[in-house]
Amino acid sequence: MVWIIIIATLVPFALSVAATYWVRGWSRRRGFVDNPGGHKTHDTPVALGGGIAIVLATCGPILLGSLAAWLLNTSTPPAWIPNAVRMHIPGITSRLPMVLGVVGGALALHAVGLIDDRRALGVAPKLAVQVVVALFTAWILGIRVIEAVPGPVSIIVTVLWIVLITNAFNFLDNMDGLSAGVAVIAAAVFAITSARAGQVFIPTMAWVIVGALLGFLLFNFSPATIFMGDAGSLVVGYLMSVVTIMTDFYDGASDVTPLGVLVPLVVLAVPLYDVGSVVIHRLYAGESPFHGDARHFSHRLVKRGMTARGAVLTIYLATAATGIPAVVLARIDWVGALLLLIQCLCVVTMIAVLEKARPADKN
Repeated sequence: MVWIIIIATLVPFALSVAATYWVRGWSRRRGFVDNPGGHKTHDTPVALGGGIAIVLATCGPILLGSLAAWLLNTSTPPAWIPNAVRMHIPGITSRLPMVLGVVGGALALHAVGLIDDRRALGVAPKLAVQVVVALFTAWILGIRVIEAVPGPVSIIVTVLWIVLITNAFNFLDNMDGLSAGVAVIAAAVFAITSARAGQVFIPTMAWVIVGALLGFLLFNFSPATIFMGDAGSLVVGYLMSVVTIMTDFYDGASDVTPLGVLVPLVVLAVPLYDVGSVVIHRLYAGESPFHGDARHFSHRLVKRGMTARGAVLTIYLATAATGIPAVVLARIDWVGALLLLIQCLCVVTMIAVLEKARPADKN
């Protein structure tokens, strides 16, 4: 399993570095850049198109790996394939239709994101595509949350969850390295959690996301020389939502409490807090919840005196603080699980209190 993790992380990382470097040059030559102005924090034009590199480095390895397993799924697989990999080939092959569907959904979101990055589409078209992709994922592919409830209810909840997480990471893409970095932390936690549950495909997929985004972060962390744009953030959010749905967070035979099902909410507490607080701020101001502005959690931290880089690192730490303990949430008793949930609530509450505090007047 260690070698699978190494390969699943390093190959997308290398591919992402190469693709991001090439896309950055191409975007600059083509004038595909994000110009400063309005609520934006950068002072000079920054290359767009980072989403292209992210899609290549995530969807490419996931798709090629699944196709390779399908081709090698014979009665006598080649002898050079390690036994640790050979035993999982049939299972990976059985997921090929699902992989093709998820990659197709990611490409649809990528396409609408690219168009929006080039020429603003408005809220309605982007939201419509998100709903269609989410409905396809839940209804056609059968990737659903809360499968114990009636099908229509499960589909509706799944669609809402996918759209929520997709937009959460889209909203987070408001400061250099923020959305990608938070996704790296969350994906790593989900990879470890799913591996502890005995899964192979989902942790591998999560490590692919980690590697691809780490490679992109070399160019996107402050001061960023390229942005992922909606073409990247929508795909990242969608893939993260799929990972959360397909991870086994609770096994009645081995897990101590059913609170493992709350792992996604705990790991993604900070992104969910950001999207929730931003929507409330905008509605309170009488604006559309999808109207871009500088009311995000990161912007509010900067207004309290932090540097942009300091705000991003603070959000990284907050995400790690809520996310890392979630790895053991399902494997501890009720008292321990409730303490972890209380800790998560304390972190989010502390964030809300600190960001509302006014800077002290200087003498």
